[in-house]
Amino acid sequence: MVDKDREKKIIATLANCADFGDPQEHYEKLIQLRKEVETDNDKLSLIKIMEALGNKDRFIMVDMLREKDRCVCELEAIIDKSQGTISRHLKILEDANLIQGWKHGKFTHYSLVKPIFDRLLELVSTWADKTTNWFGTLPAISET
Repeated sequence: MVDKDREKKIIATLANCADFGDPQEHYEKLIQLRKEVETDNDKLSLIKIMEALGNKDRFIMVDMLREKDRCVCELEAIIDKSQGTISRHLKILEDANLIQGWKHGKFTHYSLVKPIFDRLLELVSTWADKTTNWFGTLPAISET
């Protein structure tokens, strides 16, 4: 919820931004669009998965799990972070249902959950297929 002062500033900015017609009405439409995203289960699932994969270390961990199941100590060596940090990352990936762990002797091993990645592909594809505002060709994305 936006406080009234913030709302007034946003509406004033919208009034100067472009010709949307009534800026108050346009603001209310924008808020409704946000509410639609926040209640769309497919988009919420996509957000959760993308947030989990949006961290470099977690992405590397998932990438390493594509090859084979790995134990925590292997992931700790690959990422070069403490066991506690690795555990926090694993918890985020598990909460997104991207990986599943199981005990193997003294150690916990992790594996990818294929149906979730299939669902991710489906969600991204559906989202992209419904996109109507494509810019066209842009230069290749590079690291900065």
